[in-house]
Amino acid sequence: MSAVPEPDRAATYEGQCYCGSVKIAVTGAAVGEGYCHCTSCRSWSAGPVNAFTLWPTATVEVTEGADLIGEYNQNERSFRQWCTACGGHLLTRHPLWDLTDVYAATIPSYPFTPGVHVNYESAVLPMKDGLPKLRDFPAELGGSGEALPE
Repeated sequence: MSAVPEPDRAATYEGQCYCGSVKIAVTGAAVGEGYCHCTSCRSWSAGPVNAFTLWPTATVEVTEGADLIGEYNQNERSFRQWCTACGGHLLTRHPLWDLTDVYAATIPSYPFTPGVHVNYESAVLPMKDGLPKLRDFPAELGGSGEALPE
């Protein structure tokens, strides 16, 4: 297996919703990448795990179709956004942290390099990949930072 190339900190990576009506761009490198196993992300993604890339909000731009973005927030930490034309998921805004989660699949040209599993205590699909498995969130994001065994 070949190594994933390092992201270019000056590069812009483009992505879009499922139908292409909403286009986004992220610039630089994500500040965090990994997999979330929480019930909320699993329900939202309709999958057993959600691949995330976290970006400083200022580095994420909707370049086309902003008027087609729907938004729902279940709590003050996560504002999930999707395309109202096709229902394709785009991103989740995290205003308390000034971060935006752009789903890894939304920006296919970005060299996704996961570094952590979060909310692993809720996992329904155990993953043995050698990455740290955090019970909830890192301490700097308000979690316990507690690691669980693989």
